Amino acid sequence: MPTVASDATALQSPGRNATRWLILAVICLAQLTVVLDNTVLNVAIPSLTEELGATTADVQWTISAYSLVQSGLLLTAGNAADRYGRKKMLAVGLGLFGIASLGATLSQSPAQLIAARAAMGVGGALLMTTTLAVVMQIFDDAERPKAIGIWSSVNSLSFAAGPLIGGTLLDHFWWGSLFLVNIPVALIALVAVVSLVPESKSPSGDRPDLLGALLSMIGMVGVVYAIITGPVSGWLSAQVLLSAAVGVAGLAAFALWELHIPYPMLDMHFFRNRRFIGAVSGGILVAFGMGGSIFLLTQHLQLVLGYGPLEAGLRMAPLAVTVILVNFTGLGARLIRRLGTPGMIVTGMTLLAAGLAALSLLGADSYGGMLTGLIVMGVGVALAMPTMANAIMSAIPPAKAGVGAGVNGTLMEFGQGLGVAVLGAVLNSRFAALLPVVAAGAGSLPAALARTRTDAERTAVQDAFADGIGTGQLVGAAAVFVGGLLAALLLRRAERTGKEGAEPSVPEPLAAAAE
Repeated sequence: MPTVASDATALQSPGRNATRWLILAVICLAQLTVVLDNTVLNVAIPSLTEELGATTADVQWTISAYSLVQSGLLLTAGNAADRYGRKKMLAVGLGLFGIASLGATLSQSPAQLIAARAAMGVGGALLMTTTLAVVMQIFDDAERPKAIGIWSSVNSLSFAAGPLIGGTLLDHFWWGSLFLVNIPVALIALVAVVSLVPESKSPSGDRPDLLGALLSMIGMVGVVYAIITGPVSGWLSAQVLLSAAVGVAGLAAFALWELHIPYPMLDMHFFRNRRFIGAVSGGILVAFGMGGSIFLLTQHLQLVLGYGPLEAGLRMAPLAVTVILVNFTGLGARLIRRLGTPGMIVTGMTLLAAGLAALSLLGADSYGGMLTGLIVMGVGVALAMPTMANAIMSAIPPAKAGVGAGVNGTLMEFGQGLGVAVLGAVLNSRFAALLPVVAAGAGSLPAALARTRTDAERTAVQDAFADGIGTGQLVGAAAVFVGGLLAALLLRRAERTGKEGAEPSVPEPLAAAAE
């Protein structure tokens, strides 16, 4: 039976695609619409409340419906792309995303908007998985690190561009304009995809894993919903605990099912691969540090330093700008040749940890010190995150590139959610420990401030909250640093032994196609 290596050789296209960089630009355009919709709606909450009559619960579901559906479908969307064709699914994703955006624009009630956002999540899942899979298909080993770095930069761009674009549109138009701008972008990208992107798919002819798809969706939606609602409803509330239990049970059932069927959606034997495990552990912790730090940072800028949403977004922009500059200049692609994958990961994650520590130690009272931490974090993310994605995708056979992209996207969702949950819990526990009388039962800084009577009490509450944020950033820094060492160690061992753990077996139809 052929090995994974021979399968890779059989599926790689000879030579370089002449329009590969133009295709990458199209892919990044499609990707940008997806990642912007994760952040752009946050600034529209007051408009939705006033103009659409949305309640607090409506607003929460409007924001959450998109990420819930998208995260639940990532593995299924990647599997569909491998089976039916990545170009085809990319086009379907763009079409669905554009139609759903039109539906969101024309919504007359919160229920209609929530439904449209859920449909956008389906298109978003297809785009998130197929774009990375196409990058793996059209770029060879020499150019792939730079291409993935550029692709990864688009995700970072959403942190800076989302609030800015949203705020600008709302200053001049109504809330529906946030979705209306997606339509021409989706149309342009759709035409370009049909014209330029080559088709690729797995030749194996695997039977659809319908039960696996259902279990993965139940598991992911349950876990992500618990993470989203935990900060609002309380981590020990019945709603959160039930959702988490259903999610964990669904994922456990998914893993058991995948181990016992001949055509699994996700071959669980990948988790015996040292390279895969090293990249997975590092990827989760990079997303952990990013997601948790952004969660704490937005509260620090607005609740402690007193900036408005748009002002806070502008002050967070240096993080994304640094990531973009490092990746577009090709610095990461040049460094990986000298440092290797383990060296790049430990360097990037050490810088990310140093940036988080700088936010805590230098940025507590002013933006000047915070700026240093943001820039250092940006360099770290730019070095580590594309390297992680490349390592994950390289550990999976090209025939399963869509599923690999789904795994990568799922890790980002998990990592960011865990970062918000864990670092948010550290913030709350530290805040309560410093001011147990004021913070007990308050649930938030504004609620705690409402209990104060003098300026001295208000200052004490704000100082305690800022201290809690700093402690959370330090905990995140420690976790990221240790994770970087662990990931680098696993990857170095894989390189030294010349084998990456136990290689996953290749199903018979795939082996026949490779021969």
